[in-house]
Amino acid sequence: MSPEALSELIFNIANTLVSEGKAGTLTADLIPPQAKFAVMRPKDRAHGDWASNAAMQLAKKAGMKPRDLAELFAAELTNADGIKSVEVAGPGFINITLDSASAAAVVDTVLEAGSDYGKNDHLGGETLNLEFVSANPTGPIHIGGTRWAAVGDSMARVLEANGAKVVREYYFNDHGEQINRFAKSLVAAAHGEETPIDGYKGAYIDEIAKRVIDEANADGVDVLSLPRVDGGADQDGNPLGEGDSEQREEFRKRAVPMMFDEIQRSMKNFRVNFDVWFHENSLYSDGEVDQAIADLRARGDIYEKDGATWFESTKHGDDKDRVIIKSDGNYAYFAADIAYYRNKRHRETNPADVAIYMLGADHHGYIGRMMAMCAAFGDKPGENMQILIGQLVNVMKDGKAVRMSKRAGNVVTIDDLTDAIGVDASRYSLARTDYNSPVDIDLNLLASHSNENPVYYVQYAHARSCNVDRNAAAAGITYEGADVSLLDTVADGEVLAALAQWPALLREAGDLRAPHRVAHYLEDLAATYHKWYNVERVVPMELTDPEARGEQADAIRIAKAPEPARAAARLKLNDAVKTVIAEGLDLLGVAAPDKM
Repeated sequence: MSPEALSELIFNIANTLVSEGKAGTLTADLIPPQAKFAVMRPKDRAHGDWASNAAMQLAKKAGMKPRDLAELFAAELTNADGIKSVEVAGPGFINITLDSASAAAVVDTVLEAGSDYGKNDHLGGETLNLEFVSANPTGPIHIGGTRWAAVGDSMARVLEANGAKVVREYYFNDHGEQINRFAKSLVAAAHGEETPIDGYKGAYIDEIAKRVIDEANADGVDVLSLPRVDGGADQDGNPLGEGDSEQREEFRKRAVPMMFDEIQRSMKNFRVNFDVWFHENSLYSDGEVDQAIADLRARGDIYEKDGATWFESTKHGDDKDRVIIKSDGNYAYFAADIAYYRNKRHRETNPADVAIYMLGADHHGYIGRMMAMCAAFGDKPGENMQILIGQLVNVMKDGKAVRMSKRAGNVVTIDDLTDAIGVDASRYSLARTDYNSPVDIDLNLLASHSNENPVYYVQYAHARSCNVDRNAAAAGITYEGADVSLLDTVADGEVLAALAQWPALLREAGDLRAPHRVAHYLEDLAATYHKWYNVERVVPMELTDPEARGEQADAIRIAKAPEPARAAARLKLNDAVKTVIAEGLDLLGVAAPDKM
């Protein structure tokens, strides 16, 4: 019997007590939904397999003492199939012990469902637009964007496992000043000049500049001979780069697609596949920025002041109104944000019921204006628009921070990280920590094959379970004759309980937008499995006495071998663990190796 089945049973008992007039002043409308009746694993196994605080939840509404109400629940639970005993403890906890067959039923449930075990459709009918990474096409993906790639893709997989339709989207900021600075930096590099003060640095700038020149030459264009206007220097003598020119536009036209290609390659190599690659520039070229402003104007949220056009965001909870068209006629950056949200909600293909934005640690100040814009369009902030803010990543090696990238200057890129520790360790280590918290990535630890390395620890549990299968096959052990009620040892029970908690954990990870909970669950399951492996046997152990022969050897084997029905049951338990670990690792985009 699963925790979910117990929650349902407790919910039904509450309604039965009300209908029979045994629950004091409690009425059916005061009983919370089934999901609110939490069934927990007691820390002390002497308290049973599962515990519920349902009586304490309802006692005040019933006008009863929690223990008295708990006794009523206990009397009903004791008569339920699969429950061995029920005890009321403390202020009103209901401690439940299952019979061994009921506890072990989860094994067959897992094996029958396979990789679908725990998956559900409670988010079905919703289209979630999940935008993540969205780095400017002005350089390689840095470590912050790499974290969003790992977290975002894992979150998408978890949401899909809960029935949602997820649109993975990457937003290219290919319009505005950052692209101008990128182009100016390339022109300066092409001429062997210092980087403009507001430009981009790193060996990749030299690489891209050379590629632009080579590509242009192949097309019969001498890009360096195109008209160029020197931009002069600032008051400290730092070069500003050239102004508007044909040369800069040629570099822009050719270099930005090169960076697009590089970013797409990096994402693909990191096992992240986007459904939509959205270009900011299209919002302007297609007139969507003007249309979005017109919509807000029609709603009474746009006004003119000091020669500029303003969004009256304070009407919707922002701390100040926002300029969207500056007095010089140029659009403010926020104008594109308005159009982009409107586009997500109303596009012809897969319009978003929920637009989830995954933003970097420096974007806290954007939340107020974004939520105000959501409300101005008649939507519900926090529901139709959700904003997740990720914290910083520190890369460590030999106890010191790693900052230098040979190619990109004073940053660590996605390729730097995967070159150092591989895709599996990179994705797992970045996804296993709550994005709300900073994370330290220890390159030495994550490259090691030790139990302290969390990804190795989990992957090794899967590899070990596969080895058990190979040894069982060699010994002729199959599922035939399995009696799961014989999975009655303490170690068996801990593994069974861990497996039973997966469906609720998966649902919670989706509802809370918390893929790191999957990693933590996998580490707990792996720990429980490794302990089980060390004390229980599926197949006989190897001979400890290499000199043993004949009947003596057979006696040793027989002494160490479990009875056939128990061996077959343990093989099924082993395979159930293997199934869930593989499923969990897949949700994190991490491989489940057969051997290590």
